[in-house]
Amino acid sequence: MPEVETGDATLYVEVDGEDEPVTVLAHGLTNSRRELAAFTPMLAGTKVRFDFRGHGRSSVPRRGYRFADFARDLDAVATSYGATRAVGTSLGAGAICHLLEADPRRFERLVFLLPAALDLPFEHRDSLIRTAELLESHPKEQAIESILSEAGRLAKYEESPWLRDFDLALWEDMSPVGVARAIREVVVDVAVSDREVLRKVEAPTLIICREGDLIHPAELGRVLADLMPSSELIVLQGEEELIAAIPELVGRVSGFLS
Repeated sequence: MPEVETGDATLYVEVDGEDEPVTVLAHGLTNSRRELAAFTPMLAGTKVRFDFRGHGRSSVPRRGYRFADFARDLDAVATSYGATRAVGTSLGAGAICHLLEADPRRFERLVFLLPAALDLPFEHRDSLIRTAELLESHPKEQAIESILSEAGRLAKYEESPWLRDFDLALWEDMSPVGVARAIREVVVDVAVSDREVLRKVEAPTLIICREGDLIHPAELGRVLADLMPSSELIVLQGEEELIAAIPELVGRVSGFLS
């Protein structure tokens, strides 16, 4: 598989399709390129998924896990493949915003799935810190089992049993050391220093969020939609509606990026 060098990290990349447009897909914190794999078959052109530093099969630097670092990862991959469109979920959306602050014209079309960060540090980061602690103090398999057995996750798995297999697949090639380092640095950082700069982003932008999500608050989606003049906002009423809407959302994203 291809790799992209950033100077301080080696990023694992998977490429599907060919021709224009070229879309780069950036995953969320603790996850991997597999997180957005469901979108790949539906998108036209070339689709580029990659693992951020410390995640999946990418290298694990000792330090350098701030939004600026993840944005450099994203920029390196997008530049290497000539991507004009970007899809980001959670951390990936924050990395896109960091690039847009420096260059509001960086991409021609944008999709934000469950954005989690803007110009304020995470308010609800206790569960993420707990994840880092488990990954630092337990063998990988034991840590993952403990994370998957937390009360909030168990409730979701009872409603949608396939989610547990999905989460296990995301973490199959996870680096516990890298993910723990990433959590500890990025949760005290901000994606942008001045949200008002995003008013200069003219690219059509699709923002998808859900109510009741402490890590990815729907209010943040509303803020982004207000800031970005060519945005469209979809607000789902919770986890259950989000899961049920996945086929429709994949179609919406595909049509939007075409």
